[in-house]
Amino acid sequence: MMHLFVNASAASAGGGVTYVRNLVWQISCRDDIKATVLLPRALRKELSCGGNLTFIERQVPRAAWRFWREQRDIPRLIREARANVLLSAGNFAVWNSPVPQILLSRNALYTSGDFLRDLQRRGDYRLWVDNQFKAMVARKSIQRAECTVAPTMAFAAALQEWSGRNVLSIHHGFDHQWFVNETEPLSARLQAKLASAAGSVRLLFVSHYNYYRNFETLIRALAIVKRQLAPRTVKLILTCTLGSNGSTNSYRTETAASLVGALGLERNIVELGAVPYNLLHHVYKACDIYVTPAYAESFGHPLVEAMASGLPIVASDLPVHREICGEVAAYFPRFSAATLAELICKIVACPEAGGVMRDRGIVRSREFSWRDHVDKLLAVASDLTGTAGSVESALN
Repeated sequence: MMHLFVNASAASAGGGVTYVRNLVWQISCRDDIKATVLLPRALRKELSCGGNLTFIERQVPRAAWRFWREQRDIPRLIREARANVLLSAGNFAVWNSPVPQILLSRNALYTSGDFLRDLQRRGDYRLWVDNQFKAMVARKSIQRAECTVAPTMAFAAALQEWSGRNVLSIHHGFDHQWFVNETEPLSARLQAKLASAAGSVRLLFVSHYNYYRNFETLIRALAIVKRQLAPRTVKLILTCTLGSNGSTNSYRTETAASLVGALGLERNIVELGAVPYNLLHHVYKACDIYVTPAYAESFGHPLVEAMASGLPIVASDLPVHREICGEVAAYFPRFSAATLAELICKIVACPEAGGVMRDRGIVRSREFSWRDHVDKLLAVASDLTGTAGSVESALN
């Protein structure tokens, strides 16, 4: 029986947490694999323990300290667990792994020129240096691991060009039944916030605040949509906050918050703050159109969630977005607020077109499967341990 050691110690927010939740759930449903999972203590509280799972909980230190501790501790933990494959789920490899290693690389910022230019424009040189250092470690990690896996073909191609090493592509998955299974209602506070948008055109963007999600372009587009749809009202629903307490990690929200004030959009934005993942389906169902202006992306779980929830999608024109949504979404140049606003208004003006997008999106969302993702990942692991055919044949 294969014993997988999963290093998920960096999973603290966003897509990383979504990935670990679903990976652990799929492994717990199998009887042909065991797994030891190293993860943050806060995330462990959300996960049920199957008989084939062992958890090692850690407080999450700062990135540099975490990397040093991983290099020191994980080889020992792998030997103690008697695992035979290491899955490094956080972009950085264990450089002296005692077993074959699969590196999951999913941070598009390390290859994004737009992100570096954005940091320079904002004068955030501390974050610029931090990103450059992490990018160097991530590139060397790809060279250290026996196999690197990216969540899309588009991002795999970017990583290959950047690192000079072959990178496999395995789409992340989606489980519609599990996503909508939670019957617990939203809190009264969140229900009241969503109710305040009733009767308006409700745009949704699911993301914690960060620069590369390109909030400023979305806010400028909102001002244009507000003018063009008047007297009908429009509301932008966010799963973060832009106020003085809205800064997350290294990203500061002041620029976005100031832009909201300058454009007079305070009453057009509903800030839900973080919503528990198991309750997010309520938020999707309460909205009309999903929008994402991100200028860097490696997969985009909310796109699949939005398609499964029957929302038309307007997305920035990135190769990753086109790979995930295909012809289901409408696309705009990533920094063009005017084109983003135009596409939103077209969908509002033509409900029939929006209905076609909804129907096609629901069908397309079914192409993504966490079970399929784990099957392919285990095929790669089997190949590395010499218990199966080639990786290429396993993924076909």
